[in-house]
Amino acid sequence: MNTLVQQLIPSSFIKQSKLAMLKLPSQTLKTVIVPVTGMLIFVFLWSLAASNIDTSLGKFPGPRAVSEQVMNLYQEHNAERVKAQAFYGRQEIRNAQRLEADPGYQVKIRSYTGKETFLEQIGTSLITVISGFVLAAIIAIPLGIAVGLSKSMNQAINPIIQVFKPVSPLAWLPIVTMVVSALYTSDDPMFAKSFVVSMITVTLCCIWPMVINTSVGVSAMNPDWVNVSKVLRLPALKHVQKIVLPASIPAIFTGMRMSLGIAWMVLIAAEMLAQNPGLGKFVWDEFQNGSSQSLSRIMTAIFVIGIIGFLLDKCMQQLQKLMSWDKASAER
Repeated sequence: MNTLVQQLIPSSFIKQSKLAMLKLPSQTLKTVIVPVTGMLIFVFLWSLAASNIDTSLGKFPGPRAVSEQVMNLYQEHNAERVKAQAFYGRQEIRNAQRLEADPGYQVKIRSYTGKETFLEQIGTSLITVISGFVLAAIIAIPLGIAVGLSKSMNQAINPIIQVFKPVSPLAWLPIVTMVVSALYTSDDPMFAKSFVVSMITVTLCCIWPMVINTSVGVSAMNPDWVNVSKVLRLPALKHVQKIVLPASIPAIFTGMRMSLGIAWMVLIAAEMLAQNPGLGKFVWDEFQNGSSQSLSRIMTAIFVIGIIGFLLDKCMQQLQKLMSWDKASAER
């Protein structure tokens, strides 16, 4: 039987399988044990440093205090949801009673105006950053393609990009606030002004990396592909669709990943100053509150901000893998 197996399966394949089995523990060590060890060392050093730092609000929060606040914030969210359900339940009973007494009564549904919970603020921040990022992409990618295809456009736009690219979001925010207040004057606005201010501030700060990377990707396109397009006499839009976009997708997604990271950082500062209900406002409110739990709540928000930023980048990387023909560049 063993002789038959040896005849059917080449010896080289058996050797490669044995080598793969030997490499498996080392791969597991690199992918699992090493990162976990790094995190444990970080938690130990954090706990050691926190026990030796005293602030005006008490001890600096360590891992235990942050984990406790995670549970507290989750319980507060559940308690607030119970209050909201009770509010709508009482309102439904009251409206039913009014309709029974007066069939012509026009039912008015009032919204629950309780405290926005930490989980709801996370959702608000995600909606704001994605809205600002999508708006920036709609503007930046076509502009970057135009700049990459035309040297004259590049010479005209490049100075503007270099001037506005380093401007801080804190400098944009007062201008955006005044412009939105002047133009967004509806009595029944679809979106709150604070949301619009935060979204536009995010857009202004994350638009430039997308423009730059898209234009670089387009201008660095393989000349042979351009010649193929000329030979086939593709119209301008077909040329962009069939040649330019596939060739520049890696550069476009590099700019999008950079912009999304910038957008997430900018949003927190914008929410602090614009008082848009989100993670930035949560951090600012806790800082102003000055309670014994404020520091641990702020540290919890910092970890949540970092984890969400990491997940957003991973999502963008997976999207790049799906859309890019160059799988090697998408892995980076």
